[in-house]
Amino acid sequence: MRMYSFRDLVMKAAFLTGIGQVEIREVPAPQLDRPDAVLLRVDVVGVCGSDMHYYRTGRIGDQVVRFPWRVGHEFAATVIEVGPEAGELNPGTRVAVDPLITCGQCDQCQAHRPHTCRRQKFMGCPGQMEGCLAELVAIPAACCYPIPDSMTCEQAALIEPFSISLHAQRLAAQGDGTRIAILGAGPMGLGVLGAVRAAWRCTTYVTDLLDERLGVARQLGADWTGNAARQDMVPAIAQCEPAGLDCVVECAGQQETLDQGVELLAPGGVLVIVGIPETGRISFDMDAIRRKELRIQNVRRQNNCVAQAIEMLAGGKVNLDPLVTHHFSMDQTKEAFDLVSDYRDGVVKAMIHLK
Repeated sequence: MRMYSFRDLVMKAAFLTGIGQVEIREVPAPQLDRPDAVLLRVDVVGVCGSDMHYYRTGRIGDQVVRFPWRVGHEFAATVIEVGPEAGELNPGTRVAVDPLITCGQCDQCQAHRPHTCRRQKFMGCPGQMEGCLAELVAIPAACCYPIPDSMTCEQAALIEPFSISLHAQRLAAQGDGTRIAILGAGPMGLGVLGAVRAAWRCTTYVTDLLDERLGVARQLGADWTGNAARQDMVPAIAQCEPAGLDCVVECAGQQETLDQGVELLAPGGVLVIVGIPETGRISFDMDAIRRKELRIQNVRRQNNCVAQAIEMLAGGKVNLDPLVTHHFSMDQTKEAFDLVSDYRDGVVKAMIHLK
């Protein structure tokens, strides 16, 4: 593969231009502005639930979009140009990308917590770094993880969300014999299901509002699934587990599912919160949490789980291929966003192809 120079050239990129609005624009191509950077050709972008927060409401908490803004952070790419300090990456190398850029110097980075770096920049996050919905992006080489020839671009684009699922599984701190519920069978919940089943011999209960997603959960080995639109999940699961569950992983970002998690847990259990609520505040029944002595564990991105995620998917320990249900071109970005935002047509994970 020959070397390319993109100085003074333009590229296509997809921008949010207002609530529920997307435009494809031509903008200057990025340049390598630091010696350890690489220029990537973006191959495939996964549409994430957090992108939908920005699309529907223009914010997540105090992270408020100033339009126009480019979102997107789940992607696979090919290296086309490297800086002099980019290490062993070469043009033509296919990579999965960790979209988090850390400072490497703050107390959090020094404590092996780069995911809570105090000066971090995250792709697609307002005020930090524009997202990957563009033909080209420049990023530090340390964010790029070469993938084997056997891995597809779609699988590589799933590495970022699956690495968060792995981090959630680690934080749950369970083991063989665990009784666990996953509330919300979107891409993150299904990734958690794959992670916990690969780690432990456990009994898994998965809930959602969409039958299609529950069907994927059964494909991935869920022991029990329930549609929360048709029955009350708490008594339904309690009928199977009258003593309560050891762990609940909340992946829906809803007050209702957080409340269900507290009710479902046995004394001493752990509620792991992966879902991102659209509201700035949530509440808990403190009497129930205190009486049961429950532990509440939030999950912030992933913490050095990308390499393990690649190994597990490439090695067949987890198969997330059933998550990828829809495919779009860059020109169809708004169509993809509308589909995912409205949960239509059985969508689980939509992929936008840029090459």
